[in-house]
Amino acid sequence: MKYHEIGKTGMKVSELSFGASSLGGVFHDIREVEGIQAVFTAIELGINFIDVSPYYGHYKAETVLGKALKEIPRDKYYLSTKVGRYGKDGVNTWDYSGKRATESVYESLERLNIDYIDLINVHDIEFANLEQVVSETLPALVELRDKGIVKHVGITDLQLENLQWVVEHTAPGTVESVLNFCHYCLNDDKLADYLEYFENRGIGIINASPLAMGLLTQRGVPAWHPAPKALVETCRQAAVYCARQEYPIEKLAMQYAVSNPRIATTLFSTANPDNVRKNIAYIEEPIDWELVEKVQNIIGDQKRVSWANS
Repeated sequence: MKYHEIGKTGMKVSELSFGASSLGGVFHDIREVEGIQAVFTAIELGINFIDVSPYYGHYKAETVLGKALKEIPRDKYYLSTKVGRYGKDGVNTWDYSGKRATESVYESLERLNIDYIDLINVHDIEFANLEQVVSETLPALVELRDKGIVKHVGITDLQLENLQWVVEHTAPGTVESVLNFCHYCLNDDKLADYLEYFENRGIGIINASPLAMGLLTQRGVPAWHPAPKALVETCRQAAVYCARQEYPIEKLAMQYAVSNPRIATTLFSTANPDNVRKNIAYIEEPIDWELVEKVQNIIGDQKRVSWANS
């Protein structure tokens, strides 16, 4: 396992990291015991960065993860969680006020059974008024950082333009990391266009969803996936081609996502310890760049086609 620093934070994290959204049953129901074992397996095999949110499973993911963290020494991992997106009784809610952000941090600490958070993020800022994020949400988190309740502050979003806008409208050092998803994977490498921008400001870069929320899988996308039909079809064709080469597209996608050392870490999510082992084994093998080229040729003019968040 390789390790990279997230910007200037001092957090040297594993190139592949554990996304705990699956612990909330976001994609399908889980067995809690198995999900907890997946966390243990990740730590045992060298993963030292875990990302979660109160939004995932409407607090369930944090609660399940907290049960696992009770059994893991605090110096074995860095923990990232978020503010801004929530939910209850199956209804999604959003609140980016400074007051709610502060309350949310303390609630997360309790659910996670920890006494500080390594990285606190404003979650999916495209759902917020960006001016409120700049003037209210981030200052509340910086105040918590000054108190030592959180160690570092970041922002997350699907839309890279939003991340850049917020960075440009905040004082240097306010935003220490950005988390972006579905933009550094086989079908979409738009994040590469922004690496220099963030690096020049000392901001660490976290990648997520290396399988493009299911596009880059043999199983194919779930019914809720927002990708355009043409993109879904080209990715399906790419998956079929990889299968014929006896090289699962999931393997190629994971290898590609961690191939750029300028990206500190890539998050993947599972509640299955076997999947943790499999994905770590994938990235330990050399990538087939000729196959990458062939897959991207199949995707063709659908490369970098994206969608709105939901």
